[in-house]
Amino acid sequence: MMRTSAWPLALLYAGLILYASLYPFSGWRVQGVEPWSWMTAPWPQYWTAFDLYANFLGYVPLGFLIAVAVLRLGGRRGAWWVLGGGLPMLLSAGIESAQTYLLMRVASNVDFGLNTAGGALGCVLAWLANRGGLLQHWGRWRESWFDQRAHGSLVLLAVWPLALLYPLSIPFGLGQAWDRLTDALAEWMGDTPFVHWLPEPGLPADPLSPLTEAFCVALGLLAPLLMAYGDMRFWWRRLVFAGVFLAGAWAVAGLSGALTYGPAHAWAWATEPAIAGLAGAGAAALACAPLSRRLCHALMLMCLGVSLALLNRAPEVPYFAQSIEVWEQGRFIRFHGVSQWLGWLWPYAAIAFGLGAVARSPGHAGARA
Repeated sequence: MMRTSAWPLALLYAGLILYASLYPFSGWRVQGVEPWSWMTAPWPQYWTAFDLYANFLGYVPLGFLIAVAVLRLGGRRGAWWVLGGGLPMLLSAGIESAQTYLLMRVASNVDFGLNTAGGALGCVLAWLANRGGLLQHWGRWRESWFDQRAHGSLVLLAVWPLALLYPLSIPFGLGQAWDRLTDALAEWMGDTPFVHWLPEPGLPADPLSPLTEAFCVALGLLAPLLMAYGDMRFWWRRLVFAGVFLAGAWAVAGLSGALTYGPAHAWAWATEPAIAGLAGAGAAALACAPLSRRLCHALMLMCLGVSLALLNRAPEVPYFAQSIEVWEQGRFIRFHGVSQWLGWLWPYAAIAFGLGAVARSPGHAGARA
C-alpha cells in the first residue's frame, strides 16, 4: 500500500486547531447551558472580519490533507468527500461544544458553518488537484528526490517553518526551554523536599559571544538540512534543496520579525552573527553533500545536541520579553502557544527521528552523482 505524509500532517494540524481553539485551557465550568445549545443560538453580537476569515480558511488545509490522504491511499469512491468533509465538521462540532464550558470562548453556529465550509473547500481542492494530476506529479517528484521511508522527515520539515514564527532569542535556535522547564518544576515541587534539587532561580547567565551565537545559528539551520540530506539520494539534489531551504529560512525569519516588530523591522534579526551563521550553514551544506545518508543523520543528532546545550545556557536577549508580549496580545493570542510549543519540541522530535534513522539497517551508500 502506498504511504503518504498527509495523514500525520492532518493529525498534527487537527491538534493545532484544537490547541488554538481551546487555549488557554482555563476557566472550565458549567455555565447552565447544554453543550449543543450553540446549534440554535442567534447570530453572535460581536464578530470581526478576521474571525470570519480565520474560521473559514483555518479548516481548508485540514480538509485538503484528509482528502489527499484518502485519495493517495486509494480509498473507496467517495470516501475522500465523506472523510475530508465529515471529520473537520465533527472536529468543529466537538470544539464548539467544548467551548460552552470555557468562560473565555463563545460557541457559535456561525463558526461551525465556516469551519465546515472551509473543510469542504479543502476537499474540493484536493479532488481538483488529483483530477489535474498534481498529486501524481507530487508523488513522482517525492519518490525521485527522497527515500520511500521519508515520511517522518518530511513531516518535521513541514512543521519547522511554523516553529520559527514564534520569537526566538537566537535566530533559528529552537528548543530553548530549560528556564521554562525549571520554573514549572519549581512550581510543581514547591512543597516537596525535591525543590532543592533544582538550580537556583534567577542566577545570571553569561551572554553568548558573537562567535558562539553565529555557531548556534549555523547549527539551527544545519539540523533540518542534514535531516533532509539523510533521505535524499543524489548530491546535486541536496545542493539544490540547500539553496531553496536557506532562502526559505531567511524569508520565514523575516516574516516572524514582521509579525513581531512590524514590517519596517522585518530584518532586525539579521545581525552580523546571524548572517555569519547563515553563511557557515551554507558552507557546511556544501561540504556535507557527498556524505552517506546514515552519517548525515548522525551529524544531525550532533548538531541538535550541541545546539541545545548552548542555547539552554544562554540568557534571553534584550527586547525578547517585549516581543513575547506582542505575541501574547491581540490576534496572536490564539496562535502564539502553538508556535511556541512547536519551537520547544521540534528539536526533541528530530532527535527521536534521528535515533530511529541511525538505528535502521546499516549503511546507506553515499550520495550518488
